[in-house]
Amino acid sequence: MEIFRTFTDPCALRGATVAMGNFDGVHLGHQSVLNLAREAAPEAPWGCVTFEPHPRRLFQPDAPEFRLMSANARANRLQTLGLDVLYEVPFTRALSALSPEDFVGQLLVGAMGVSRVVVGSDFRFGKGRAGDLGALRSMGTDAGFSVTEAPLIDQEGREISSTAIRAALADGYPRDAASMLGHWHRVEGAVEHGFKRGRELGFPTANVGLGGLHLPRFGVYAVLVDVLTGPQAGRYQGAASIGVRPMFDDQTAPNLEVYLLDFEGDLYEQTISVALVEFLRPEETFDGLNAFITQMHADCAQARDILAQL
Repeated sequence: MEIFRTFTDPCALRGATVAMGNFDGVHLGHQSVLNLAREAAPEAPWGCVTFEPHPRRLFQPDAPEFRLMSANARANRLQTLGLDVLYEVPFTRALSALSPEDFVGQLLVGAMGVSRVVVGSDFRFGKGRAGDLGALRSMGTDAGFSVTEAPLIDQEGREISSTAIRAALADGYPRDAASMLGHWHRVEGAVEHGFKRGRELGFPTANVGLGGLHLPRFGVYAVLVDVLTGPQAGRYQGAASIGVRPMFDDQTAPNLEVYLLDFEGDLYEQTISVALVEFLRPEETFDGLNAFITQMHADCAQARDILAQL
């Protein structure tokens, strides 16, 4: 998959059929839009146009974190779907000030040279969100590209949306989130150095920051872990804790700590992708380290049983 992140000159790959949107989470609704792009012109390159950072971050900088995945995680997920091209457009004040006509002329035509655009029925573009599906169709006819509308999809009467997925994760229901995503919800990032208490307790953990991401319910989860880089790349099972470590009162930002079952090695600075499978219990404090260690053994045993059934 080719990735373009600058658009001052025409991109090398032109004539693509693209789905356009934010694609946060790459859920089943997003995948339906992407599939329409692939099916619309099977002989042409296909891919998507998305924006980074998410427009909401530019317009509401003080809003709580809401993203389901980082830009890198989104690109990795899109690549698994077989896209030929990803246009990751920098969303700046200058871009947001473009009129709908300039957005189409400068970006879709001048920089990308698209042949077809697929968008959801509620897609808006240009300054003040002035452009809608009808405007895009009209401009596409004049500019020489076609426009396809992707209908919204639901699941047993429930609309599939990033908002609904965030709610499921906040309530501790990762399987419900996965049913709307079409894949496990994942946290992806580089393994950071922590306090190394887990190693001292016999449970060495791989720590990943959660900055910029919507926070799932704090607590312990059964997880699947893909080590994406380094000599120990592969898939592992594990138990993970998300939260602020109330047992130790560290007064630090929430993070993800993962204990990989049946694993030995050093993962510092390697990139891992952690899939939340099932919520086991909330964060809590214990009456001493022995009780805490006993509970961690129980957590790992429960996680192992759950993951064995997948």
